[in-house]
Amino acid sequence: MKRTVLAIDIGSTKICAIIAEIGEDGSAQIIGAGISKAQGLRKGSITNIELASKSIKNALNDAKRVAGTDLKSAIVSISGAYTKSLNSSGIVNIPDKEITLKEINRVMHTSLYNANIPNEFEVLHALPYNFKVDDQDFIEDPLGMNASRLEVETHIITTVKSNLNNLRKAVKAAGVDVESVVLSGYASAIAVLNLDEKELGAAVVDMGGNTSNIVIHSGHAIRYNDFLGVGSNHITNDLSMALHTPLQTADNVKMNYGSLYAPSNDLIELPVIGDENATHEVSLEVVHNVIYARVEETLMIIAQSIEKSGLRDQLGAGIVLTGGFTKIEGLRELAVAILDNMPVRLAKPSDMGGLFDTLRDPSYSGAVGLIKYSAGGYTRYEIDVNKRMRHSGEEVLHHDTPHAEEEVDIEYSIPSYPPKNVSATPPKSAPKVEAKQKSEPSKMVNISSNSSHQTEEPNPIAKFWNWATQLF
Repeated sequence: MKRTVLAIDIGSTKICAIIAEIGEDGSAQIIGAGISKAQGLRKGSITNIELASKSIKNALNDAKRVAGTDLKSAIVSISGAYTKSLNSSGIVNIPDKEITLKEINRVMHTSLYNANIPNEFEVLHALPYNFKVDDQDFIEDPLGMNASRLEVETHIITTVKSNLNNLRKAVKAAGVDVESVVLSGYASAIAVLNLDEKELGAAVVDMGGNTSNIVIHSGHAIRYNDFLGVGSNHITNDLSMALHTPLQTADNVKMNYGSLYAPSNDLIELPVIGDENATHEVSLEVVHNVIYARVEETLMIIAQSIEKSGLRDQLGAGIVLTGGFTKIEGLRELAVAILDNMPVRLAKPSDMGGLFDTLRDPSYSGAVGLIKYSAGGYTRYEIDVNKRMRHSGEEVLHHDTPHAEEEVDIEYSIPSYPPKNVSATPPKSAPKVEAKQKSEPSKMVNISSNSSHQTEEPNPIAKFWNWATQLF
């Protein structure tokens, strides 16, 4: 049976809403899309809920009109602007000696339980990058294996709670509920990476209008993510200041003459900022120099971030660049030179059914990635923003999101050699702990008794002795 899903990509300069039908086999068919200019946002984060909700509503209404359907919940992207990432680990014993989804669920939540997450942050994704079965490392999928112990190392992405709540409010004000939230860089990676690149290791850089998001995949797992406050609008601002021309004109110059190849000495006539009637001539060489300087600086910042990750040696497939920024001529050649001759690929979203020509543009990678995520394109296992474990073999996303009060059915067991960083009290985000034997009624315990073993029926002599001592 087909499901209809709604995805809303909230970017730094535009908002894109896509409606798609997803078949039982995970195939997706886009049936509607709407795009609006982003307002009330700064660097992809909400700064004015009213303006942001109007922008979201405009995109939504266009998508609904094209699709001819009305949806009440959506999967939404969130900027990496206020995210914080950390690595954690978990370990559990396997009582039945066979690893099931229940054990994988338990070990991943244990890694969350062990993570030192500040109170003002909320988990977006917990993504495993190394399963260990007994003493065997780097197990691709532990499901069904025989073992007495299961360990996991996870990359946990968190965001500031207020940032997440403001996003939910803005979307709610536009008339839809937030079903799930996905990091925008993660969504872009789903849209552009192929299986070989995920296996060999690749860094995906989504270069947008005001921001860039980096996600590093290695061995089919996300190992690192970063956010950079640089984008193509910085080129527009530089051109506006250098050429003394209005921002709109500077943007047109960037679109029409934005090239990193050797410039010509031709002159173009531009209006002067502050005086609509006056114009002046500018050499294309000046335009080239301004654009080249900003693009070079942006690529150097990206190179520094990749170096900081400590995973540069694991990028066998190199760098994959996507986003609107990548439409500048000559970007790939300059990127190869700055990134020490690493392989560089400029990527558009991978094809899917009904993909409109507009959405084939690299600036829509994040939006297409959200649809692919809804269709089950996430990593093999992950814990999502609803504290629910997803896995690639499940029936996908739409109507099965649990309510908060029934998040996870988990039994925590303390392993015989727990990790050093296990705290005595579970954090608020930890799932509810169920009693191990659910069928047994709870038994009252006499706390005042010093005896370590207490029978349920006290013996009659002891009963008489207690009565006598109280009487006399």
